[in-house]
Amino acid sequence: MKEVLRPDQGFPAKVLWTLAIIGGVSVANLYYNQPLLGLIRADLHISEFQANLIAMVTQAGYALGLFFIVPMGDLFKRKKIVLTNFFLLILSLILIGLSQNIWVLLMASLVTGVCSIVPQIFVPIAAQYSTPKNKGRNVGIIISGLLTGILASRVFSGFIGAYFGWRYVFFIATIFMLISTIVVVYMLPETNPTFKGNYKGLMRSILSLIVKYPSLLLYSSRAGLAFGAFLMMWSTLAFKMQLAPFHAGSNIVGMLGLCGITGALAASFVGKYIQQVGVPTFNVIGCCLILSAWGLFFFVENSYVGIISGIILIDVGMQCIQLSNQTSVFEVCPDATSRINTIFMTIYFIGGSLGTLLAGFAWRFAEWHGVVFVGVCLTVASLSITIIEKSVFHYRSA
Repeated sequence: MKEVLRPDQGFPAKVLWTLAIIGGVSVANLYYNQPLLGLIRADLHISEFQANLIAMVTQAGYALGLFFIVPMGDLFKRKKIVLTNFFLLILSLILIGLSQNIWVLLMASLVTGVCSIVPQIFVPIAAQYSTPKNKGRNVGIIISGLLTGILASRVFSGFIGAYFGWRYVFFIATIFMLISTIVVVYMLPETNPTFKGNYKGLMRSILSLIVKYPSLLLYSSRAGLAFGAFLMMWSTLAFKMQLAPFHAGSNIVGMLGLCGITGALAASFVGKYIQQVGVPTFNVIGCCLILSAWGLFFFVENSYVGIISGIILIDVGMQCIQLSNQTSVFEVCPDATSRINTIFMTIYFIGGSLGTLLAGFAWRFAEWHGVVFVGVCLTVASLSITIIEKSVFHYRSA
């Protein structure tokens, strides 16, 4: 497709929905392993801590890709970046499916994480090329596509893993990426770079943006801490559900992911009302919902009602926090959307990797109750940033 998009011109509907769907298919690669950790642990004869490293390394790889690859969207043609990453993803997914030991699996998972950053190339495109009136809505649609991909990935991998084996999940995912590559070749329009210079200068400019706009760290940090709490639950849920009274397999864990559809619906709602409600208010609401979820995970931990209700609350709360902060950062510097998104999402996924790592230690020493305790701490830390921000704002206003 030779059409070249221009900033603020508005999005053709077919392009917007193509980005949302392909973004969902791409981000799913990050989450296939979560319902499968128990199966992988048994097959490779590794410990629960080592199995949890698979999820952590994948998230850490994503953070690396966000920092070193996503900024290239301001320097190079984004279509070429997408296709290159898809090619590497196809190779890494095949390698995961063929892995016979933990070290090969960890290496391939790292590459998978690095190259799954394609959705975070799509989000700046939606922000940069939408009309101002529809920017929040269009970013919300892309995020909804990502969330749907995340939800579908857990259900899909849980089902396929339970009935056909965990390796088949990644072989089928390879086919999905081949199809996505073909769609991108024919459907994704070209976008012109906005940064003049070389890659070294591009990376230096990221630091200058952080110095010039300190609010970027505020938005990113509180979202990252909440995301860490969110992933603590998902990275240990398979272990929890294997225990009494559930004794559930990966198919049940995957089905629980469907409860998060409320989060996908919440994304489009939040996108519409960010300006009216305000970012701080959405953050307070989000943290309160997540804390309520941890309460259910502690007090009603041995019933499906408690688990399902907690998943719904934590998903909706997470979307209130992520989308309100992510949409707001694009207003800071509209000419540097890829680099702005790099700053936000790198810190966001550093928080996610931290949460996943802490989940491994928490489970090792205190199992589910340890996860709940650390999850509450991360959520309170996120809420504290918003409270401090509001206090400083009111102080300066006075």
